[in-house]
Amino acid sequence: MTKSEALFERACRVIPGGVNSPVRAFGSIGGTPRMIRSADGTHMMDEDGNVYLDFVGSWGPMVLGHNHPEVREAVIRACEDGLSFGAATKREVEMAELICGSIPNIDMVRMVNSGTEAVMSAIRTARGFTGRDKIVKFMGCYHGHSDALLVQAGSGVMTAGIPDSAGVPRGCTADTLSAVYNDISSVERLFETFPDEIAAVIVEPVGANMGVVPPAPGFLESLRSLCTRYGAVLIFDEVITGFRLGFTGAQGYFGVDADLVTYGKIIGAGMPVGAYGGKREIMQKVAPVGPVYQAGTLSGNPVAMAAGIAQLTILKEHPEIYAELNEKGNWFYGEVKKLVSESGIAAQGTSCGSLGCIFFTSVPVCNYETAKTSDTAMYAKYFNYMLEHGIYLAPAQFEAMFLSAAHTKEELESVLEVMRGFFRGQ
Repeated sequence: MTKSEALFERACRVIPGGVNSPVRAFGSIGGTPRMIRSADGTHMMDEDGNVYLDFVGSWGPMVLGHNHPEVREAVIRACEDGLSFGAATKREVEMAELICGSIPNIDMVRMVNSGTEAVMSAIRTARGFTGRDKIVKFMGCYHGHSDALLVQAGSGVMTAGIPDSAGVPRGCTADTLSAVYNDISSVERLFETFPDEIAAVIVEPVGANMGVVPPAPGFLESLRSLCTRYGAVLIFDEVITGFRLGFTGAQGYFGVDADLVTYGKIIGAGMPVGAYGGKREIMQKVAPVGPVYQAGTLSGNPVAMAAGIAQLTILKEHPEIYAELNEKGNWFYGEVKKLVSESGIAAQGTSCGSLGCIFFTSVPVCNYETAKTSDTAMYAKYFNYMLEHGIYLAPAQFEAMFLSAAHTKEELESVLEVMRGFFRGQ
């Protein structure tokens, strides 16, 4: 028995499923989760000493690579001053100034502790600002595990939400409406049906939790127009895309302004942190200056702020990082798509900047329904083949592959060669 297997056996006795987040489980691809001991640059090492070329990057925030020396030193210095105060600090002011001074339509920002908390708070703020109750989300877009957003679409896009998790009362999702990603007509019908009741539309500007599904041309622009016309708040969930597609995130990448934006662990360089921000008139509805209550003892934690400031400062001062990263992504995923198309296997490659994915289906993927046509058993074979060759991918079909600034072209060429070996053997 390996050390990872022994640890997982112990974990299953004291942790539900042996993992502290379902996305870490290997249930859909078989085998035992690797227990990671350390990570540096582009590689991770497990408890058995196996080294993997990593393309998960803590689910996105390691845009500079693991254990970046400047980020690490900032954390060490911050720890020397204390770990948590439960009081206001200079660093949280500096972080807020950095974000508000860099993103044109973010006038104010509130720090929280996770992407889930950021989204939950942004929705509450949008409802408080508009005085409306209903929200529109898209099938296949994940916005954390708060009750109102764990919704299955049901049989039609205008059906009120049905809870998609045990323990979520139907009343919590009664005002959640589901639309079809990349289908603006499904959103138009919801607004026509509930013209004065929709508080907000929330969307992952690039779908990255059903695999990687980029927005169709004009989709985000049309969402902006609809929200403006009907007086609803447009929320971009940029927990994945924020400070990854570019320093101004998906808003800058696609040239579409949202009213509220949510961020996740990338603004803490991987530490537990999140934030939501937007236009001043909306954010001033948040307590203590407004009636929308939201609080958190650990919000703006000084160590997390130090890590985030270090990473964001590097990214802001070196815009060439994004140019090189996106160029690298375009080249690498372009090669993946070429490889897939020439393989004769039913598969599709999708990408946006440094985010990418392979779907094992013959159907072009543009939304949740088409993503669900993927052969998850084939993905399991692919995942395990890559893992055996020292390449660590997401242990689930419906997740993204993350490139970092630390990945070299030589490393990516070696990955392509391993991929070719897999497809040749099918």
